Amino acid sequence: MRTGPVLALALLAAAFSAGCASDPTQGYALAWTYEDDVRSVAVPIFDNSTFATGLEFDLTEALIAEIQRQTPWVVTADERADTTLTGAVTGARATNLSSTPGTGLVQENAYELRVSFRWRDNRSGDVLVARDGFSAVGTYVPARGTGERREIGQRQAVRELAREIVAELRSNW
Repeated sequence: MRTGPVLALALLAAAFSAGCASDPTQGYALAWTYEDDVRSVAVPIFDNSTFATGLEFDLTEALIAEIQRQTPWVVTADERADTTLTGAVTGARATNLSSTPGTGLVQENAYELRVSFRWRDNRSGDVLVARDGFSAVGTYVPARGTGERREIGQRQAVRELAREIVAELRSNW
């Protein structure tokens, strides 16, 4: 049996699971940086107060996928979950980043999504994390030749926002 590759794989797995310890005097810890006493989280569909329809479904789906990928928690129905992550899409806008000097045609756009969210412990009623005005940006190139649609920027912003929201659910570190 080859112990070299097995040992290297074990060390690599330990390195990727490392994070900051909850006590700042301890530095890094080889443990999850997510709450230990949380086993499940419910993620109802986010509200959407913008005119950009469907973003609430895309964001909720991306959040569920990110929680399943990054955390030890199980996503389950609201009445059975230890915690609930709720929120609302509060802003969605596209802005021009660059344009052609001679014609003024748009070269590159940014799509910004802004949300507010709350992560509540269903057992105690305490709010574990709350953020307002939390945002992420995705870029796309609508210029002739590439002709990317606005949805490219929206998808990038949704995925980035899901990653950032799940990162906010870490233990205080």
